[in-house]
Amino acid sequence: MSNRANEIRRRIEKRKRARYSTSVTPRKATPPFLASDEERYGGSTYSSYDGGPGEGGHPLFRKEVFLFKILLSAILVLSIGIIFKNQSPKFENVRHFVSSTMETEFQFAAVTEWYKDTFGSPLALIPVNQNKEESNTATKGKYAIPAAGKVTETFEANGQGVIVETDSKVVESMNSGYVKEVSVKGELGKTVVIKHSDGSETWYGNLGSVDVKLYDYVEKGQEVGKVEEPEGDKKGSYYFAIKQGETFIDPIQVIKFE
Repeated sequence: MSNRANEIRRRIEKRKRARYSTSVTPRKATPPFLASDEERYGGSTYSSYDGGPGEGGHPLFRKEVFLFKILLSAILVLSIGIIFKNQSPKFENVRHFVSSTMETEFQFAAVTEWYKDTFGSPLALIPVNQNKEESNTATKGKYAIPAAGKVTETFEANGQGVIVETDSKVVESMNSGYVKEVSVKGELGKTVVIKHSDGSETWYGNLGSVDVKLYDYVEKGQEVGKVEEPEGDKKGSYYFAIKQGETFIDPIQVIKFE
């Protein structure tokens, strides 16, 4: 009986040894020249995080926050567009704030000139009329004459600009820039203010009609508006001023109107 029991125990031990030997596979030795520093010197290895689709993505990127920012930006742009489209007086302060912020914090004209000097003429970014004929009123120097004529009210008379009597039907931009303002200014009537790349502004007033819109980019010599139709045999006239910073300067020192 004892022999039978001993035989059973030996068989059990044999099976255990067989199972253990098959479950443990010998580890192949890694050649020293292929071993990593951690394996050679006994350090621990650490796995880097590489988030995949099934692991929730990168921990610093949250899809919900990203979509919320896009939605908020779209709402902001749409709201500003509605405010400028709706000319209600109650939104005048908001329009003025947005306009002054855009002009003060970001110099469109300066950036445009830098872009053109660095990369050439922009394609679809800025609506430039490439087929515009050269203005025959352009001066030999740097600037174009808005409309040739005779100065009937000098800078000394009002301290801001001049009034020019002209036979021309149109008033053109003295230099390239962005339309900063289109408004009706008291005695000046319909007025266009253009911001240039050097920070200066040119004002075109007493216009019969305006041919540009707010934030339009205009080239030197491009039509800004039309002279108001004169009565009887009188010639038309327009107002012109140049503002550098907070100070107006005499336009006659910059260009000749005759």
